[in-house]
Order: sequence, then C-alpha cells, then structure tokens
Amino acid sequence: MTLPSADTPLYNHPLPAIEAWLTDCGCQRDKDALHRWFIEKSAWSAELSLEEDNLAVKYTKADEGGEEISRSFKYSLSRKDIEAAVFSGP
Repeated sequence: MTLPSADTPLYNHPLPAIEAWLTDCGCQRDKDALHRWFIEKSAWSAELSLEEDNLAVKYTKADEGGEEISRSFKYSLSRKDIEAAVFSGP
C-alpha cells in the first residue's frame, strides 16, 4: 500500500495505510483487540492504541524504576511528527 506523504496529518490516512505504517515501524497487532498494537525495543516497549481522536502510547520498561509513561498524539499531527515522537521512545 502506498502511504500519503509523511507530512500529511494522520487523520488523512485511510485505516489500512495506518495499519501498514505501524507494521512497517515494527509494531505487531493484538489479535484480540484490533485497535491495539505492540512494539518491543531493546531499551523500552510500548502499547499503542488507535483511539477515537488520538494515538495513545503507553511505554513500559521505560525506566529502571519500572514506571509506565503514557502519552497521546492527536491525529492532526503529521505521520512524520508522530513517528519521530513515538518511536524515539519515552
């Protein structure tokens, strides 16, 4: 699937394009909750959730204390900006 330009707000991406983008970024879809995705990196892991008006991210294993860090990103942000923020880690 061809993705819109990286400068395009995420709300202008069709759902299959968002799903392809998440897969390309190394995320795996939850088989029981199709709106939920997971990614595992060496220093952190995260659960991403496609909500009604934002992409919610909950980082786990984010620091040595085991604290979870939650963030959300409005779909009005560009795919490039969301990708830079989410996949750079907590």
